[in-house]
Amino acid sequence: QFIKATSGHIDAIAAIYGRIIDAQEQGRLTVGWQRGVYPTRQTALDALGRGDLFVCVDGGQVVAAAIINRIQVPVYAEVGWLEPDEVMVLHTLVVDPLRAGRGYGTAFVAFYEGYAKNNGCPVLRMDTNEKNAAARRLYARLGYREAGIVPCVFNGIKGVGLVCLEKKL
Repeated sequence: QFIKATSGHIDAIAAIYGRIIDAQEQGRLTVGWQRGVYPTRQTALDALGRGDLFVCVDGGQVVAAAIINRIQVPVYAEVGWLEPDEVMVLHTLVVDPLRAGRGYGTAFVAFYEGYAKNNGCPVLRMDTNEKNAAARRLYARLGYREAGIVPCVFNGIKGVGLVCLEKKL
């Protein structure tokens, strides 16, 4: 079940961020995030305040979360996009590592695509860290084109190669 997040979901989302960073620090994942820099509890709270934070709930538990809005990060201006208008953007898609491999990431992207279509945005954009091979494989499998890789400081993390992806519905 995909729903807009409420304040009651923030602890669960922050815990997922923490488990992903724990797994990265233990060498089980590579996402390119930094503890205390990005993402943080404040990342979720800011999105909640804007009303663009969504969760996937299964069995009463938050198993995944993402931010969906029309906000394009500034480095997107440096990318050679094919499609210029009516853009919806997926940010900070997370799946709880305790629930990985069960299709929640794929289902969340499908929800995002439907949400974009229902809101008149046939152009989809997202980004991921160049180091995040698992996300890049997933997005390629789901039909997203890598429009470019931009070196930048991303949400306070230096030295990021930001892979910018797009798809037209």
